[in-house]
Amino acid sequence: MGANLEGKVAIITGSGQGIGRGVALYLAQQGVKIITNNRKPGSGAFRKHKKEDMPESDWNELLELAGDAESAAEMIKAQGGEAAPFYGDVSDWATAEKIVNFAIDTYGSIDIIINNAAGTGHGTVMSTTEEHWDMLTNTKIKGSFNLMHFAVPHMIKQGYGRVFNVSSEAFMGMADNVAYCTSNCAVVGLTWAAARDLWKHGVTVNCYCPQGRSPSHAVEYNKLVRNVKVITGKEPDPAVLKLSEERHGDPYNLGPIVAFLCSEDGAHISGEVFAFYSSGEVRLLSNVKPTTQLTKSEDHERFTHEELKEGFREKLLGQDYVAACSKSTW
Repeated sequence: MGANLEGKVAIITGSGQGIGRGVALYLAQQGVKIITNNRKPGSGAFRKHKKEDMPESDWNELLELAGDAESAAEMIKAQGGEAAPFYGDVSDWATAEKIVNFAIDTYGSIDIIINNAAGTGHGTVMSTTEEHWDMLTNTKIKGSFNLMHFAVPHMIKQGYGRVFNVSSEAFMGMADNVAYCTSNCAVVGLTWAAARDLWKHGVTVNCYCPQGRSPSHAVEYNKLVRNVKVITGKEPDPAVLKLSEERHGDPYNLGPIVAFLCSEDGAHISGEVFAFYSSGEVRLLSNVKPTTQLTKSEDHERFTHEELKEGFREKLLGQDYVAACSKSTW
């Protein structure tokens, strides 16, 4: 028994290439009518990256993976599916409303939204510019909220809706990625809040952190790997690099997981954060909850310095505490 999504309508932002395109291709094969989307005609990867700035192997990978809303829609139609492209930046309020209306005018409803559009790029608190900060946070945070704002009322009316906010495991913190980490962390909070609002209406809201091949992987990830020693002061662990490469496989492989969560069998799952790897792995990333607690003595109106010194060491953090940020993820 499959997902049975025949006739559902999905908007997938940032689906002209990479992970968004892979998921769109799979859902279309399950009978979902897809609105493909990116900001402008032509791959944004070519506006952002130049051949002379990277190794030839990275450039060739970029050529293979790049695309836009129209080319993705044509791929879907060539495989027998239904798709229509829409160009526009959903972080713009009016554009987000237009794409929802376009879906309804074109296919009659809006059942699934996947907030996949994102910006990438490196930078610390010191080096990140205002322009770069705004680009990354607006695309991810405001874009996700805008599309939900206009699509959800239609979902509530029909008693069915599936919302996916695409994040990254970088939301837990990654060196030299302050804006990227912030934007991805924000959509996790957006997911938790919206899931509580919409549960009673039969609309689920989940977040997933995918790993799969994309233009960003071809350029930004490869560049990051080359710079790991500069960033962390250590050579990357070969085993970690091998595992990461395995997980960044064909993004089409992520489609079945999304399709399952869209099905009736996934209707009871909401407010969760998952990691999806195209190598064939799904992880549930636990919601934040208290793990240890420190309570002041009844003898004092407030904590004393000595109570805090002992309490942090013995109860809250433990004697073997080491700051998480001091440990290399590579």
